[in-house]
Amino acid sequence: MINDGMMSATARRRLNRVMEDFLLRRLPAAAKAGLRSKPIIAALKRCATRNLASAFFIATSLWLLRVSDEAQAQLPTQAQTRQQLLHDLDSGQLRDAVLVGQQAVSRWPRDAQFRHYLGVAYFKNGDLKQAQEQLTRARELNPRDSAIHLDLALVLLSEPDYTGAADELEAAIKPNPSIALWHTLLGRAYLNSNRSLQAIAEFKIALKLDPAIKLGHYHLGFAYFSLGRNDEAITEYKEELRRSGESPAAVCALGHSLLASGRYEAAITYLERGTEVDSRNPDVWYDLGKAQALAGQWAKAEPSLRKAAELNPKDPSPHYQLARVLEKLGKSEEVLRERERFAELKKAQPAAAGMATGRDQ
Repeated sequence: MINDGMMSATARRRLNRVMEDFLLRRLPAAAKAGLRSKPIIAALKRCATRNLASAFFIATSLWLLRVSDEAQAQLPTQAQTRQQLLHDLDSGQLRDAVLVGQQAVSRWPRDAQFRHYLGVAYFKNGDLKQAQEQLTRARELNPRDSAIHLDLALVLLSEPDYTGAADELEAAIKPNPSIALWHTLLGRAYLNSNRSLQAIAEFKIALKLDPAIKLGHYHLGFAYFSLGRNDEAITEYKEELRRSGESPAAVCALGHSLLASGRYEAAITYLERGTEVDSRNPDVWYDLGKAQALAGQWAKAEPSLRKAAELNPKDPSPHYQLARVLEKLGKSEEVLRERERFAELKKAQPAAAGMATGRDQ
């Protein structure tokens, strides 16, 4: 080690220049500009006469701090970042929104709004796992924000986690009880978690708040049907059609309820229309074929059931009904083939699924 007190002024200056040149040759070009700054050269000179390694370490560290400070000064502010993230979300630039959001939560990890917006970006981009993670963290940071609860509920409805979605919607609605759509969503969450009576109550609240809400009577009718209250379901489906026009969901649901209540001719009228407005729906073709069979229209039932089987080749139920229809039509060879196909598909279904697809054959 060289003692500073043992060196003459001329020797010290010469050593300082040597040490500075030594360091500048070993650092990248960007570092050289930083090393020429007065604070770094001063620190370098204080240490260079004592220990080369210390001089190198301190000079490099000071340069990195300087570069870091300069980089931080050039980064967008919190307000600018929020504005950019919202712009990317609103304009549908989801990849950019995710990148901006990731950078934002890295810089401001306790900002609930940034985590909320990043969760929405993930959700719109189809990444439910990341969306739930960010929205859950946003909720923890700001549990009173109803918008966070709502968006987390939408993610959970998509997973699906209906019980969790119901919890979030309840939290969102508590301080905001006058938004009809939120009550409709809560009713759907209840209905899908086997709480039909609570669902009916929510659908009624939604309709009271907004009598024209889209599919309001349809959802209420569906809840009634789940309880076997077919007459009330039929009334609500008809009201939906009267108010909102020819909704495919309402047309098919009305035909299904009429079929379940034994009104086969009326069911056929709506189910035929259902196959026109929702032609790729295998359930409406199945219902139509079954209604036609029960009404004695065997020749019409056959093509309807074959269409149902074509659209959903894993469903045993059309083959069961088709075997009955073919028997009535005297096509014995085809009857055996359809019965075998029914048995194969039924066996292939998970035991929990019950008989065929859970339908009354």
